[in-house]
Amino acid sequence: MMEAVITADIINSREVSPEVWLTTLTKTLQNIGEEYTTWEIFRGDSIQIITAPKKALELAILLKSVIKQTPNLDIRIGIGIGEISYRSEKVTTSNGAAFIHAGEAFDGLKKNTLAIKSPWKTFDKTLNIMLNLATLTMDNWKPAMAEIVTQQLEHPESKQIEIAKALQKKQSNVSYSLKKAGYDEILDCIQFYKQKISELC
Repeated sequence: MMEAVITADIINSREVSPEVWLTTLTKTLQNIGEEYTTWEIFRGDSIQIITAPKKALELAILLKSVIKQTPNLDIRIGIGIGEISYRSEKVTTSNGAAFIHAGEAFDGLKKNTLAIKSPWKTFDKTLNIMLNLATLTMDNWKPAMAEIVTQQLEHPESKQIEIAKALQKKQSNVSYSLKKAGYDEILDCIQFYKQKISELC
């Protein structure tokens, strides 16, 4: 059975007290609410997650939006798709092709901050071109913008007026921030990814 592994670390984590971002990150991971999603934070600023392939990209972008809420922070993320041949109580001591692919995607990050590696080369090439373009926008999210993106990703059925109320912001600010963040285009990317993964898995 194919699974997804997300391997990530926080950029500039030593320049910001972990109290600033770790609580929000932990709360987000605890509230994912998916029985098949397990995660671990290790070495202070590294994250590893096992999840369903269909959820992996959306979860990675959610992580990005959570971390970008803290000024000067960003996150590098490698997504691996494959089988898990050994499952331990700890995510970090499990093993298999999904972990190898995630590590290779992560290690291959240079100028970019998000990449994917799977058993399907054509899929990887297409998705990584899309992700390279998407991160041109996501890497430049401002903290207030990232907060709105996080809220919308966590509550996809909520209308902008509801997001505005929850964050105590004006609806016009929410609308502007989502547009500036490229939210609709990122959703298109997520939907394309889900469709292709459904066909391949």
